[in-house]
Order: sequence, then C-alpha cells, then structure tokens
Amino acid sequence: MNTFSLPHIAGLPATRREFLQRCGAGMGALGLAGLLSDAGVKPANAAPVSPMMPHQPHFDGRAKHVIHIFLNGGASHVDTFDPKSSLTKYAGQSLPTENLRTERKTGAAFASPYKFQKYGESGIEISEIFADLGDVADELCVIRSMHADVPNHEPSLMLMNCGDARLTRPSFGSWVTYGLGTENQNLPGFIAMCPNGLPITGAQNWRSAFLPGVFQGTYIDSRHTEIEKLIENIRNDGMPRTEQRRQIDLLQELNRRHAEARANEGQLESRIHSFELAYRMQMEATDAFDVTQEPKHILDAYGPGVQARQILVARRLVERGVRFVQLWHGDGQPWDNHDDIEVNHRRLAGQCSQAIAALIKDLKQRGLLDETLILVGGEFGRTPTVELPQPGANAGKINGRDHNHHGFTVVMAGGGVKKGLVYGATDEFGFQAVENKVHVHDLQATMLHLLGFDHEKLTYRFAGRDFRLTDVHGRVVPELVG
Repeated sequence: MNTFSLPHIAGLPATRREFLQRCGAGMGALGLAGLLSDAGVKPANAAPVSPMMPHQPHFDGRAKHVIHIFLNGGASHVDTFDPKSSLTKYAGQSLPTENLRTERKTGAAFASPYKFQKYGESGIEISEIFADLGDVADELCVIRSMHADVPNHEPSLMLMNCGDARLTRPSFGSWVTYGLGTENQNLPGFIAMCPNGLPITGAQNWRSAFLPGVFQGTYIDSRHTEIEKLIENIRNDGMPRTEQRRQIDLLQELNRRHAEARANEGQLESRIHSFELAYRMQMEATDAFDVTQEPKHILDAYGPGVQARQILVARRLVERGVRFVQLWHGDGQPWDNHDDIEVNHRRLAGQCSQAIAALIKDLKQRGLLDETLILVGGEFGRTPTVELPQPGANAGKINGRDHNHHGFTVVMAGGGVKKGLVYGATDEFGFQAVENKVHVHDLQATMLHLLGFDHEKLTYRFAGRDFRLTDVHGRVVPELVG
C-alpha cells in the first residue's frame, strides 16, 4: 500500500503522522542505505545526473546515431526501388492479385511511367527519379519485402514510428535516447524536423508517451532559416546571459528541493532538464542550424530547397552528437499520390534525391557513415493497379495509386547494414511481400540490434508490465547486418 505525506517545509515541525512514519522506517532505511551504497547505488539526495548522459547499450553496436528520412504519405515502391516488368506487360489488364484488400477500389495494372537502371557493382535497380542514389548504390541496403498491418495513414504512421498502430507508445527516437542518452548535452538528443506544420497524428510521431518527457523529440519547423523562427524563444534579448544564468540557477534549486520530496516525479525531472537545456542551446543551436557556415562545394552537393537544407542540417546535428534525427518530407501526405503520380513523384524525389546521396557521401568522407544508420521510407507503399475515381479521393483522374501495406520498400545505409544488398521481394506485380518478408517490427528489432540493443530487453516498466518498442513481436534479420 502506498503512503503519501505532505512535503516537509523547512522551519515547520513535522506532523505526528510524519514523525511516526520516519521513526518506523528509520532503522530499515539506514540498513538499506548501506546495502545500496555497497551496490554502488546513489542516494536520492545525491547530485542529480542528467538522464540524457551517454549510456552503454547491451552490446557493442555499430550505429551510434540515426537519421530517418520519412517519405510521408507512402512512396510507390514500384516507381522507385522495386521495378516490375509485368506491370508493363499487363498494363491496362486486370491482375489476379487484385483480390488483396485495398483501401478503395482499384482497376487495371498501371505500368510505372519511369525507367529503371542498374547501378554500381551490386547492380541495384533504381528509378530515374532517384538516379542520384546510383552513385552510392553499393552503400545501400534495399528491403523490398516490407509489410505493415493496415492501409491507413494514421495507424501505419504510429506503427512505423511507435511500434503500435492504436495505443499510446513511445516513438523510436524516444526509445533510442532512453537507451543511449546523447553525446551533446547542449542540444536535444532527439530532433524531428517537419517543414510547414505537423504531419497526420502530429507530435504523437515523436512523443515519449510513458517514458520520461526528456526523451520526447524536439519539433523544428525547418521551412525557416532564422534561428528565432526555427526554435521559439531561443534567445532572450531583454536580459544578458549572466543574469539568465542566475535566474536559472535559482529556479533549478527550487525545483530540485521540490523534487527531493517527490521521488520518481517524471514531469518535474523533465522540466528541470528542459530549463537547463534551453539555456545551453542558445549558443550551440544557432551554430548547428546555420548551414551558411558550410563551404560552397558542400552546399552545391546537397542542392537547393528546404529538403536539401534539412538533410544537411541532419549531418551537422549528428556531427555534434545528436542521437536521433527524423526528417519529414513536407506536411500532410506529399507522397500520397492518388492522382498525377508521374508528375508528383518526380517532383518529390527531385527535392531529396540529390541531398540523400550527398548525405551518404558526406558522412562517409567524414568517417561518420559507419556509425550513422540512415533509413529512407514511408509508412507503406502503393498499389500496382490504378486507383479508380472516387469522390474526394483522386479528383476523377485515373493516373494514381492507392495505399498498399501488403508490400513496400525501405532503403537503409550506414550504421553496420550490409552494403549493396537487395533483400526480399514482392510478387511479380508488386502487390505483396512474398520472399523473406520483413514486418515493421522486424525492421525495428534489426535497427535496435545495429545500435547495440536486444529489442526484447530494452524495456520500460509501466502500468504493471514491461513495454518495449516491438511490443511482443519482431525478430532481428541477420541478413541485413554487415
């Protein structure tokens, strides 16, 4: 049975109940303190240690950082990294696999409007709209046999980011920072950059849920270039830093005293950490997000535009020790092309293809690729069949694809993944994964393995049981590990 008492206030006598509680627990507490001291456990009133300090994983992992480039809305795998000649052969005809469940009614086979080409010694086939990645094909690990649970954005986003399609769960970035901490105490350990507002389900995509709040992702609207707009209240123009430091020290001391009487108060601990981080970020965040410091040849390599800039910023953040960076490709569902897929996918790929290739080259040149795990992909793929006109769905046009969770592709690089590999396959039309199938939980288990974690042991006790990112599912795919 839990007991609760009012916090002791200096200068006031303890209540009778508090007196009896302290006397009754006193001798036991003394004995416990000795045992804990022998075991190396710090007492509650010891100097606070930041929960974001670097931690050791279960075993030595190759990856130390993650950059997740999220193609929000579901890029078409058959138009990017999973070519299907049968779609050309059967174009305009009904397919025998069309009985698979789709979100809306689809029609005949829809051949990709793009050409594919083999690249590198590995011979990985890549669409013309991602031709820039041909230069780094031998660094890529292409998983063509991904599958999820449902063909809807909200649950699929939650599954990919948080490991559960329905219930409140911590995000992948939160689990990673909970397990590893971060290498730079002057910047957030987990940053989510999303230009032009929030995606579907909003901040749930980078939430910490029942993990302490310090592990939640810090949202950045990366359409802005001025640091004051990127990060609200990053500067205090009305007060010098020395005076700010005095105020912070006073506030933190009050918070720490308050916390001493309230063990395991996660929100209070998070607030203490947030105040301190906000103060320290004033200098380092300004430097990290300022890409004008980069030489011209680097800026030219990444290319123009918001997507290119935020991918370059991701490299600068990883370079400075940030643990997990998630980059959202726009707001809403930019890859959700139910119509005009030829025009829209070409435009969208053009915004990030050059920069992704530049990121891989840049990290490799700096000796950071092997310790930085890159993931490129969305929450699901798209149908190999054309979507039929539906009210409010595709503007009456017959030139797009519907959602498809039965089979899709993600691309990985760095962080200890096997290089120049194509793993798994969908059927001849690209409708469903049929060979070496990889569920989203398997992908998460494998990425945690690359970071040095046993996904079944990276847990957090909440509501009477141990939770983990992969829930009760998932397996490491050893073939993906280099």
